[in-house]
Amino acid sequence: MTAEQTDTKVRVRFAPSPTGHLHVGGARTALFNYLFARRQGGAYILRIEDTDRERSDEAMTAGIIDGLKWLGLAPDEGPYFQSERGAIYERFAEALFNAGMAYHCYAPKELIEEERTAAQKAGRSYNARFAREWNLEHGGRRKAEGIRPVLRFRVPEGETVVEDRIVGRVTFSNEEIEDFILLRSDGSPTYHISVVADDADLAVSHVIRGVDHLTNTSKQVLLYRAAGLEPPIFAHLPLILGEDKKRLSKRHGATSVMEFQRQGFLPETMFNFLALLCWSPGEDREIFSRQEAIDLFALKDVTSSDAVFDMKKLEWMNGQYFTGMGGEQLIPLVKPVFEAEGLWNDDLEGGRRDWFAGLLVMLAERSRRLPDFAAQARPYLVDEFEYDAKARKKHLKHEGLAGHLTVWADELEKNAPAAFGPEETEALLRATAEKLEIKAAWLIHATRVAVLGQAVSPGIFDVLEKIGRDRTIERIRRLITSINE
Repeated sequence: MTAEQTDTKVRVRFAPSPTGHLHVGGARTALFNYLFARRQGGAYILRIEDTDRERSDEAMTAGIIDGLKWLGLAPDEGPYFQSERGAIYERFAEALFNAGMAYHCYAPKELIEEERTAAQKAGRSYNARFAREWNLEHGGRRKAEGIRPVLRFRVPEGETVVEDRIVGRVTFSNEEIEDFILLRSDGSPTYHISVVADDADLAVSHVIRGVDHLTNTSKQVLLYRAAGLEPPIFAHLPLILGEDKKRLSKRHGATSVMEFQRQGFLPETMFNFLALLCWSPGEDREIFSRQEAIDLFALKDVTSSDAVFDMKKLEWMNGQYFTGMGGEQLIPLVKPVFEAEGLWNDDLEGGRRDWFAGLLVMLAERSRRLPDFAAQARPYLVDEFEYDAKARKKHLKHEGLAGHLTVWADELEKNAPAAFGPEETEALLRATAEKLEIKAAWLIHATRVAVLGQAVSPGIFDVLEKIGRDRTIERIRRLITSINE
């Protein structure tokens, strides 16, 4: 039993609303619940909070579930749908009403909003008991008129204390907590009662969610106490910010988890990266396997400071995962990208499979997203490509270069070793440069432009081995023609 375990069976839940995509913040919350449950030997539950019937979308629900599966966060239980659990909320509300902890309120919503706005304009505090007081004076008349009431919770006097595993002890004055609605006039439940009733019914032991829910927690603790229930243990995660230190949103770029998949990030990368947003295992490294993260995770190591979503770090981490893979692992990952770019042919996983696997390993060092493989691989797979303008300007400026390249092409035709291996080809290039009395770098950079059209690449002699002797000579002569023209 770890320091965070108790005699209570650990049961946590991720409870998204299907009114939007699974975004980075929600995915991080799901991930931390998953890690905690796995570390403690407990259960990780998925609950879809779809009581907002107008805004809930089945397609969004499917997208959330797909996103969790992609990240490897499929739940142990669920999904449970709040839209199918109305009887639980009705019983919970009825018990509170019978105990005198809730009352029927006929105060018009518009009147309450007017009073709240007036208080704000006047610079005074809004009377949190306004609805209760108005209802006592005018509710009877509204009831006689056949107006359907809402059910409000009767907030008691005093204070509400939340003992949070991350934020610490937070105290709320009940005088500032409005008598909040439990059931709307049509009988549908609001967020607070459905969450508390569900968490109680599902025996949730720990609620791990974003710090933006902290004010909600004060109301939910009140409901637990009123129902004679012990609240779960709360842990509120810090916010995720953009690089401008403002809350991460669409203006910062992709925030949907599945958009990161479409952009060419690996699920292992996203899992690793999200795990380190506000959590540090105390080790001087940043690449962890799933099991290592589970073994190391503890709520005490989650910081209360907000995290910054660093896209460059995410790309770097994705590249680290690429370089740790073999070519056979990379082939099925890059295939859809190559197909989309018109670069795929079945021979790449057939007769040329070994060659292609080796090429992918070579390209992995400079790849940050899956599309980078296709962009780099194009000149290895097709003979027609453009020369990068900056590469031409930088590396084709030496006087007499066309003649030097002609000599180099002739040397390759006459003396290139049959194996065309990197060491032998390098020795031949340097010997040619010495004979021409020029810097070997002139030939190296010009050859790179000739065979790839680029200024940067993996080691040029490894590149030439992949391109092959005959194609290398052909491309050098093509560049000579281009220079002369």
